[in-house]
Amino acid sequence: MSTAVTETTFEQEVLQSDKPVIVDFWAEWCGPCHAVSPVLDKIVEERGDELKLVKVNIDEEQDLAAKYGIASIPTIILFRDGEPAAAAIGAQPKGAIEKSLGLTEA
Repeated sequence: MSTAVTETTFEQEVLQSDKPVIVDFWAEWCGPCHAVSPVLDKIVEERGDELKLVKVNIDEEQDLAAKYGIASIPTIILFRDGEPAAAAIGAQPKGAIEKSLGLTEA
């Protein structure tokens, strides 16, 4: 289950989180964004309470998108300890996203 975040709630929900957070930068009109959404839900669901998933609508939160250099969507960034740690760009299969975000076993 994901939470929509805004510039106002981003610090509390992401930067101050006590666990890693997957941030999905997306837009309502973006077909690939809708395709990747259930994949992200599954990744988080499989890890129980280890991860948190939030979504940032880039049309509504343009400043946040600019701050993190979002040039195409979907862009998925894993934040650890308040810092961007890894990213995946574009709609990809589950395994590819997990690998890009460093969530697979070595």
